[in-house]
Amino acid sequence: MRILIVGARGYLGSAVAERLSGAGHQVVELARPGSDRNEAGYERRIGDLRDPDSLTEAVTADIGAVINLATPTGDAAVDAAAVAALTGPLQGTGRAFVYTSGVWVLGATGASTADEDTPTAPIPIVGYRPGIERQVLATAEEGVRAAVIRPGIVHGRGGGIPALLVDLARKHGAPVIVADPAVRWPMVHVDDLADLFAGVVEHAPAGTLWHGVTQPAVPVRELAIAAGQAAGHSGEPQILPLDRAREEFGTLFADALALDQAVSGEQARNRLGWRPQHPDPVTDLGNGSYR
Repeated sequence: MRILIVGARGYLGSAVAERLSGAGHQVVELARPGSDRNEAGYERRIGDLRDPDSLTEAVTADIGAVINLATPTGDAAVDAAAVAALTGPLQGTGRAFVYTSGVWVLGATGASTADEDTPTAPIPIVGYRPGIERQVLATAEEGVRAAVIRPGIVHGRGGGIPALLVDLARKHGAPVIVADPAVRWPMVHVDDLADLFAGVVEHAPAGTLWHGVTQPAVPVRELAIAAGQAAGHSGEPQILPLDRAREEFGTLFADALALDQAVSGEQARNRLGWRPQHPDPVTDLGNGSYR
C-alpha cells in the first residue's frame, strides 16, 4: 500500500515511516515547501497544513491511506481545514485516514483508569482537539476508513518528553520532578506505538478510536530517578514548583507535565492483536536509550 504520511520527519513520524516501509508499504512523505530531502529516500510530495489545496492535491488515487502525524498548528480552523482537505479525496473509497491525537484530551483521570469510552475533558494545550477527533471519525459516514490514535507520553530512542527529565537532571545535578511527585503518566515506547499505527492503518474498522498506551500510570517520581541515573545523578528528586516550571516551559506545557492520568490501552491489544514488546519507560530511561 502507498501511504502518505504528514509529519514523517518527526520523532514519532520517522518511527512510523520506518515501520511501514519495513513491512513492505511504500511511504510517501508530505514535505513542506523548501524542506531538505529526507535521508530515508521516501517519495516526496509538497504540501502545507495552512494550504488546504496543496493537501488535497497530494492525496491522489494511488494513495491507499493517509496518516496525519503532524504537530497541530494551534489554530482550530486551520487544523479542521487540513483534515477536510486530506479526507476529501478519500470519501467513498474505503481508504484509510489515521489522525494522531493524544491522551491529554482526557484531562485528569482521578482514581479511575480512562479508556476509549471515557468522556474528554481536555487541558488547555489540547483544548480544541476533541473537536478535530469528532470531525475525523465522522468521515466514516462518508466512506473513509477513519481512525484516531491517542498516544500516551512517548519514550524510546532517547527522545520525547522523557528526554526533558534527563536534561533537567543534568541542569540541576539531581533528579527533578515537575510540580508533584504523585503525578502519573500513561506511557508507550515509540516503536511499540509505530506497531500500533501499522495495525490501525492496515486493519482498523472505520470510525474507531484507539489508545496507544502500554503502561497506564507510571509514577513520575520513578521516571525522574531513572532520568537522573541516565544523567549520572542519583539521590532524592528535587521538586520544580509549578510556577517556576511555567516560567521555564510556558504555562500550557508545564500544566501538561503536571497532569495526573491513568489510561488503558487494552482495547488495541484485544481487538487488533497489538503486542508491545519494547522496554518499559523506567528501564529505558535508567539503562536504555537515554544513557
